[in-house]
Amino acid sequence: MAHEMSEEEIRKHVRVYLFVFGALLALTVITVAASYLHHVVPMSVSIVIALFIAIIKGSLVACYFMHLIDERKMIYWTLILTAVFFVGLLLLPFFSKLDQVQT
Repeated sequence: MAHEMSEEEIRKHVRVYLFVFGALLALTVITVAASYLHHVVPMSVSIVIALFIAIIKGSLVACYFMHLIDERKMIYWTLILTAVFFVGLLLLPFFSKLDQVQT
């Protein structure tokens, strides 16, 4: 059975979506403005600014439009599992060398 939302809940969600849309629109304008900063600041600084803005925009899209903000526990476990496997893969050559040294 589907969860029925009240009219006020729907309005609240629409307000959040409109706010996020406005923020994405403003950040897009800021990104375009930052592309002209290379005349004032070094190109590397302009790139860092643009990447920072892109991270914020991507986070907004992922959190609100993809509804990942409600899935925090699952996301944290996925990140922890990913980090454990990453560290394991980084240590794999070390352990294989350690095995060769002992024999």
